[in-house]
Amino acid sequence: MPSRRQIRESTIQFLYCSDLEGGADPAALREPFWEFLTETDRRNLQIATFRTVHHLAHGREERLSDFVQRAQPALAHLTGLPRAEAVKDALNRLLALESSWSLAFIKLGKLPKTGEDSAVDDEFALALESFFKTDRDLFFHREQFLRGAVDFPELKPQLEPVTASVRRLQRISDRLRMVEQPENFPDQADLAKLRESKSEIAALRSRTDELVDAILAAKEEIDAKLASIVENFTPGRIDPVDRAILRLGTYELIRTETPPNVVINEAIELAKRFGTTDSGRFVNGILDKVAKS
Repeated sequence: MPSRRQIRESTIQFLYCSDLEGGADPAALREPFWEFLTETDRRNLQIATFRTVHHLAHGREERLSDFVQRAQPALAHLTGLPRAEAVKDALNRLLALESSWSLAFIKLGKLPKTGEDSAVDDEFALALESFFKTDRDLFFHREQFLRGAVDFPELKPQLEPVTASVRRLQRISDRLRMVEQPENFPDQADLAKLRESKSEIAALRSRTDELVDAILAAKEEIDAKLASIVENFTPGRIDPVDRAILRLGTYELIRTETPPNVVINEAIELAKRFGTTDSGRFVNGILDKVAKS
């Protein structure tokens, strides 16, 4: 789970970005903000996902070769049975999709995994999603073929070799579905790191959005409290970073049960990290008065 510090730092950054002169509406800003803020974490998650996929795909080439070899005589037997046309088409579709899977996997392996340009990350993310989509399509059409083959018991001896190959390939896809959505498979210990990474990214966004929404909803009350403390207060006269920190700190002082000394000390740390050399002293003085009032 994200720490309190991470949540508050993310909150300050969002409040700062949404409150700049001519800044975007908070609702419109949310998606691009989180794409930017979690860029490194998402890149690391993508790389870890690819490495897991690469590990699970070990041995697939041999299984695919067996499938292709066994598909040819199966197609010949299906061609000799006109009412099995749908099963024949399904098998041909599988051959094409298996080829697409291999091409998508090769493309993933050749793409750079890191780079200064965000376009590199975007290209890899799109390629990874395209790969998983191809695997989902394969999963669906393999099931279709296997169900269709059952309807022709007279061809069971001829189709059994190819259906066995299909099932062997399907077992790899069973694992890949877990990699794509590790949160749905909590009992898989080898996917723990992927689950934790996805969970932390989602939790940071959820808890930060919740805090931001609460502050924005209480913005008038917060600014009124600051106006009662700061002489000639207007938001525009305060540095945007300091303003974001003061709003967060004031919200916590008037709306939460967090001890005032904790709120003020954390606000000072935020001011030192994100503000100017004078921000810590400035924030400390105002929030101290808010707490005493």
